[in-house]
Amino acid sequence: MSPFEKLQKAAALKYSPSSPDDAPVVVASGAGEAAQRIIGIAERSGVPVFRDDSLATLLSQMRAGTEIPPELYQAVVDIYLYFLGFSVDAQGKVTREPPTGKEEAPSGAQAEPGAPQPDDSAAVPQEDEKPPAGRPGETPQSF
Repeated sequence: MSPFEKLQKAAALKYSPSSPDDAPVVVASGAGEAAQRIIGIAERSGVPVFRDDSLATLLSQMRAGTEIPPELYQAVVDIYLYFLGFSVDAQGKVTREPPTGKEEAPSGAQAEPGAPQPDDSAAVPQEDEKPPAGRPGETPQSF
């Protein structure tokens, strides 16, 4: 196993339903300490963290500002659909709505135990930004 394979990897995506023709965009990505920072910012901001090692490996190699490639659309859509069952209250608390039986976590992917379970965030904010959960028209997410 290479040193890169051993590192934790993470990426944060931003999707704007107001621009449905646009693909989700990578707003942060990295491995090792950068991944830990992305995850830490997401958790402190109430952005749900979704664990999927394969997808995180691919997304962590993309530059910020890059749209995800068409080959990853289905994997990302599955995760966004899973997160649609979550809501965020005025205090930023994330809760899961009662299941309708239609949402399922994508196979091979898991929501992080004990982490806020998502509104699949608009983007991991920079440390000096407010959390994105309240921004209208955006759906946040971290992998």
